[in-house]
Amino acid sequence: MDAGKKILFFGDTHGGFDHCFHVVNRIRPQAIVFLGDIQTPRPFHEQLANILDLTEIWWIHGNHDTDTEEQYDNLFLSHLKDRNLSGRVCEVAGVRIAGLGGVFRGKIWDPAKAGWNYYSPYDFIAAGGHRAAWRNGVNLRHRSTIFPSEYEGLMQEKADILVTHEAPSCNRFGFPVIDALARQLGVHTAFHGHHHDTYDYSPHYGRMGFRAFAVGYRGATALDGSIVLPGEMDGQHENRVARLYQGS
Repeated sequence: MDAGKKILFFGDTHGGFDHCFHVVNRIRPQAIVFLGDIQTPRPFHEQLANILDLTEIWWIHGNHDTDTEEQYDNLFLSHLKDRNLSGRVCEVAGVRIAGLGGVFRGKIWDPAKAGWNYYSPYDFIAAGGHRAAWRNGVNLRHRSTIFPSEYEGLMQEKADILVTHEAPSCNRFGFPVIDALARQLGVHTAFHGHHHDTYDYSPHYGRMGFRAFAVGYRGATALDGSIVLPGEMDGQHENRVARLYQGS
């Protein structure tokens, strides 16, 4: 097997999985990683039953994976619940992968502003009472919110790859704090979903200190950055590559 394709990264699926079997069956990677907004309509292990014996399956969540209790349960309570990479570093096919699922929400933490409103889910629940809580934890919506506590926990780790739902600053709607996390982790490459398109971020690699790849809607990209399946919406959106200012 080509080492550059031993791990594949799948962009937002939003409930559609037919492409996953075809890609995995063709390439036979050692592992695959879903980059959030999975929205599996059945328990995740049942949804992917046709590839469970072909490859290791890992994932992070996106903002839409907490839209309903059913979608949450199908992902977070499935037999693949222990393959959630968010908030930790795991060795996957011999590669250390760090994960940060979910999105930034201003009610909790807007990285563009100094400080935050709530450091941890515990702090949010303590301030909000029963309205902030659900199933002995934070409420459903904020199960897909990035809290500073999770981010700072990851800052203590080291990894080779970072997978996020949000984009780093090479995307116009991305976040410099993702860059900072990637550099602190020491990763050489980052992969993200959320934006439903692929972009050429290469002009930003030197500035950021790592490579970054956006994976398209129902698309797949290999560990080496090559696109093994173009996203269904690739090229249909505005160019979201951030402007590279002189001196950046």
